[in-house]
Amino acid sequence: MALLPQNFSFSRQVLPIIALIGIVGAAIYIFSDLPDRETTEPDKQPPKATGELANSARVAGAGLVEPASEIIDIGSALSGLVTDLRVQTGDMVEKGQPLFLVDGRAARARLQEANAAIAEARAAINEARTARDTAGQQLALFRNLDDPAAVSRSEVIRAEGEAAAAASRLKVAQARLSAAQASAASARTEIERLVVRAPISGEILAVNIRPGEFVATQGGGNASPFIQMGQTNPLHVRVDIDENEAARVDLGADATVSPRGAAEVQVKAKFVRAEPQVVPKRQLTNTAAERVDVRVLQVIYALPQNEAFRVGQQVDAFIPAKTSGEETPAQQPASGE
Repeated sequence: MALLPQNFSFSRQVLPIIALIGIVGAAIYIFSDLPDRETTEPDKQPPKATGELANSARVAGAGLVEPASEIIDIGSALSGLVTDLRVQTGDMVEKGQPLFLVDGRAARARLQEANAAIAEARAAINEARTARDTAGQQLALFRNLDDPAAVSRSEVIRAEGEAAAAASRLKVAQARLSAAQASAASARTEIERLVVRAPISGEILAVNIRPGEFVATQGGGNASPFIQMGQTNPLHVRVDIDENEAARVDLGADATVSPRGAAEVQVKAKFVRAEPQVVPKRQLTNTAAERVDVRVLQVIYALPQNEAFRVGQQVDAFIPAKTSGEETPAQQPASGE
């Protein structure tokens, strides 16, 4: 302490210097740790209307690309093992072309049994017909004799019984033939049903089975369809319009459509139809401002040929809105008023 001046005060002279150093250090730390607030151009531009729709009334909606025929889920009418798979994803098929085959050994065995029963019934028919004809000729001979006493009454009765029995055996054999033919037809139908064919001409979109797998008849559960296909030329887009905006949509006008995440790609889609029923919203975009407790009007548009669109892809759509002077049919006054 002898080295310090007599009038030195730690609290008055040293503490303010320490406090000032602390303030300067804190300021440097704070400013050096500030986030970078420099504005830059976004990597992907949000979807926006261009051209005529840029400065005119419009309605925006989210859409989903689908085949023109919609997606067709292919099932199997009969259960069994898949013995042969004839298609792969991306194949183009014609209507009636086999897609996959289910094991038909049991059905073919029943067909063989039915064919054997048919052959047996036909042989029985020939035998019964011959016996009937023979008995009929014998009975006719007895009845055409000039001397009734030449043949005893018992012989005539026996001949009549044999003719009746042969006729009955013929009817039974014919009935067995009909039953065997029906069994054969049923077996052939089952064999044909074991070959699953394309209901329309189109493209195979998904294949969820492999040879050797067991397929069961689908009863409306949550199981994946065995094969999905659809007519992909042209592609359609199903646009969901919020029910609050549905009345503003200019039905019949073309829509401007762009793939999700590629706003620079914009095409004109032709109006196809509007679904007659307003349904709950099922197609979600997972945006923060999205409402899910609404009903939507679904409007279908046909897309032009473009490699940017795939089945199941989400798109953004802009549709012209009706002008204020236009009236819907429900708003127009009836004639004579």
